[in-house]
Amino acid sequence: MGKDPGKRGRALGNDRAEKMNGARMAPEMPADHHGFIPSSAEDVLRHRVKAELRKRMRGLRKALPASACARRSESIVERLVGLEVVARARTIALFWPIEERHEVDLRPLDAILRARGTHVAYPLLDPVAGAMDFRFVKDIASMQLHTFGHREPASHDIKAVPGQIDVIVVPALAVDPRGQRIGYGAGHYDRALALHAPWSTGVAVAFDFQLIADTPQTDGDVAVTWVVTDARTLKCVT
Repeated sequence: MGKDPGKRGRALGNDRAEKMNGARMAPEMPADHHGFIPSSAEDVLRHRVKAELRKRMRGLRKALPASACARRSESIVERLVGLEVVARARTIALFWPIEERHEVDLRPLDAILRARGTHVAYPLLDPVAGAMDFRFVKDIASMQLHTFGHREPASHDIKAVPGQIDVIVVPALAVDPRGQRIGYGAGHYDRALALHAPWSTGVAVAFDFQLIADTPQTDGDVAVTWVVTDARTLKCVT
């Protein structure tokens, strides 16, 4: 028997409708998409990679003997002293090391800078607001011990406003030649660098094994201009 032309037409119509519905339901690729993974998934992947790098670098640095940390820190201080942007700076923001975490120790640099007549500031974190600013410290003996083991300025120390700091020395768990860095994940230094730019030059310090080829970039990341390790000094290329 021959096929019913009406049924055949209805079947073809249904096929076309399903294809059209499928086309309408397919998600559109974003204009800046550069692969087969949707941008939102890429962002999640970048954050996961950063978290893994953060964990790995904390473990590697923690395993470094304290004596090796001290030697490497001395080399970093020597390189900072010879860096032109540091040499000509009138005001510099440093950070006090969390020794238990084997952070770079810049305390000898503080004395060198003060002998030059450089004004030195340190970060102060507001635990309630979660904001960080820099305070000028006249005497490091007046700095207060934080629960993490580092020292902070007193709340009455003079706050630095944008335009008052020439160089901000930034800690890093990992950093790449573009100046993109990975910190502890709270974003305090990224926000501080953004606030004090373009007047301040950011200089990241890290041990040489923390210098990696590429760090995943996520929203809010702010690159530094220089990277100084115990083995090299890099002008960052964006």
